[in-house]
Amino acid sequence: MEDSVQINCSRCKNVFRERAMRLQNGYSRQCPCCEVLLFFDEDSQNPNIKRAMRTARNLRKEQRELDAAAVFSAASSGAGSSRLQSHRGRSQGRGSGSHDD
Repeated sequence: MEDSVQINCSRCKNVFRERAMRLQNGYSRQCPCCEVLLFFDEDSQNPNIKRAMRTARNLRKEQRELDAAAVFSAASSGAGSSRLQSHRGRSQGRGSGSHDD
């Protein structure tokens, strides 16, 4: 999954990328082209900043959902495989053991 957001500089109109995890209220970044300092805030009046913040928020949400699904999938498949392994261990122990009758 793409984890970066395109940002349009309000001064030079250059487009650059920043990681979605970094784009949160209070974050600031210099434009790599004109070096103007951009401040990222959800309540910004700048439409470029607003769009970048909204996109970053949506990407973070999608990433959290994917992570939760992966954890759930790993937990459910892990529980099934451990049950299967423990069952195999018991059946192999019974059949392969030597008897001292």
